[in-house]
Amino acid sequence: MTDYPGVWRDVIGQDQAVATLQAAVADRARMTHAWLLTGPPGSGRSTAARAFAAALECPQGGCGECHECRTVLDRSHADVTVMATEGLSIQVKDARELAGLAQRRPSIGRWRVIIIEDADRLTERAADALLKALEEPVERTVWVLCAPSLEDVIITIRSRSRHVRLRTPPVEAVARLLIERDGVDPQIATYAARAAQSHVGLAKRLATDQSARERRRKTLMLAGHIAHLGDAMTAAADLAAIAGEESAASSAERDGAEKERLMAQLGADPAARTQPPHVRSQLAALEKEQKTRATRFSRDVIDRSLVDLLSIYRDALVLHAGGTVELINADLADEVQRLAAGRTSEQLLLAMDTIGTARERIEANVPPLLALEAMTIGLQAPIPA
Repeated sequence: MTDYPGVWRDVIGQDQAVATLQAAVADRARMTHAWLLTGPPGSGRSTAARAFAAALECPQGGCGECHECRTVLDRSHADVTVMATEGLSIQVKDARELAGLAQRRPSIGRWRVIIIEDADRLTERAADALLKALEEPVERTVWVLCAPSLEDVIITIRSRSRHVRLRTPPVEAVARLLIERDGVDPQIATYAARAAQSHVGLAKRLATDQSARERRRKTLMLAGHIAHLGDAMTAAADLAAIAGEESAASSAERDGAEKERLMAQLGADPAARTQPPHVRSQLAALEKEQKTRATRFSRDVIDRSLVDLLSIYRDALVLHAGGTVELINADLADEVQRLAAGRTSEQLLLAMDTIGTARERIEANVPPLLALEAMTIGLQAPIPA
């Protein structure tokens, strides 16, 4: 694995992708107006997109030290726009705003760069609103779209973009990043990188937040303790509660800061018993936005919990296969062994399918608790023959 210089230093384990993007920065003949970066969660799609934008704006091609690099990376550059939806989808009005922005020449930089971090969340109408901008590119405007896979992006969008695929970085590379960048203890860094399955953002959270590690452990311990229907209902409720704790811990401070900032911008008195109509209207709009964001985040947290749960069944299956690869949950080896001893390989695979079905149902907007209850019922321990 290569250590990348300058703005690319946080893009880990992506030699081929970085080489392609660096070549485009260095040679305008290799440049194209629309890029699609795909890769599994945690592969660093958004990080790579921002690094690419910084390199495009940098007079030296991405030194990481100049004003242009710093302002792009801290999201304050006037010509770099990042769309990261906080709802369940990107709506047509947002897409139209971006399409309009794409028509303007850069104001201070070399390029106008528009990054859409969740291109897979474009509604069909929103995608249609972007098509004209992609079909008739404006000189010095670059689109950088990010999504988990090609199949997650509407075909008319992906057919007009140059594809760069990122891969899951090695556990060792993620651990080293946590140690060198965040000052994490090496043992905790290795644990977090493995437990997060090389998802860089989640690995950092696990490495720096003990309560997050405890919540993950609670989730994993559910696997071998669902013996009957009552246990299943309790486990589903526990999973929902763990996700609620995670969501509340993440959003409380941010929501409060947003409200405080809005009040200051409006010149409102936070201590006033009643607010003027225009302030109440703005606060209501903010609360609606925060509620939508919380819904999405809660679903994302539940999905991550299910990925964690899936990992312990995977580990048990690894033991059945002779333990030829490393366990994700090596710190819970006794629990993994107990789960493996109580189920056949076929039963473990069926349990993993059950978890996968729950993830699909939640993605399709089935009420999470209902999907979790159906899942935990399916995860009940098999009745001994």
